Amino acid sequence: MIEIQDVSKWFGDFRVLSNCSTHVAKGEVVVICGPSGSGKSTLIKCINGLESFQEGVITVNGISVGAEGTNLPKLRASIGMVFQNFELFPHMTIAENVCLAQLKVLNRSRAEAEERAAQLLNRVGLSNQAAKHPAQLSGGQQQRVAIARALAMDPIAMLFDEPTSALDPEMINEVLDVMVALAQEGMTMMVVTHEMGFARKVADRVVFMDEGRIEEDARTEEFFGAPRGERAQMFLSKILSH
Repeated sequence: MIEIQDVSKWFGDFRVLSNCSTHVAKGEVVVICGPSGSGKSTLIKCINGLESFQEGVITVNGISVGAEGTNLPKLRASIGMVFQNFELFPHMTIAENVCLAQLKVLNRSRAEAEERAAQLLNRVGLSNQAAKHPAQLSGGQQQRVAIARALAMDPIAMLFDEPTSALDPEMINEVLDVMVALAQEGMTMMVVTHEMGFARKVADRVVFMDEGRIEEDARTEEFFGAPRGERAQMFLSKILSH
């Protein structure tokens, strides 16, 4: 479904990604972890063209993301993206937020879009919040709306960029529960996160990044059992010690 081959990226003279290669099969869940500044978010944003890259090839469902002539808006419409800070439109109701892209991008009728929005808000446990505005919801609820909005596009894969890092601890589980359910339903997912409990429970593979490089790419049980690299061992010892 997603193939990343020898991808490198620079911001000016700074090399933020260095020869990164990995893949995600259909129905697979891959967690990307690593210290801050390791290039995790940049890599995941390259997959749907939100960040450009200078070297390498990324293909999604056979379509080359960086190729000249690729219709990036069309590609992005097929890949759900959930950001750290929700990115909901504050002047719209929750239902309107979930309907908007369906109307504008998929050209669904308003009745179709509203029916799909109602289904998805029910799925994420927010049917009773449809008429409210984002500011009236908690952070966890807003992130669940963002997931519903992404699912409304019927994506072939979902990308999550630290979806719980802006949340209060009490709200994290309500978002992770929705993500676990998605994974169990067979959604193809790449998730940048520090939530190692989620990774252990749901991920098929874990990719560990440091200083722009993929240092480990292993089955979940192998990664948590005995990561090969010293840097990954140090990272895990710190993150799992509390």
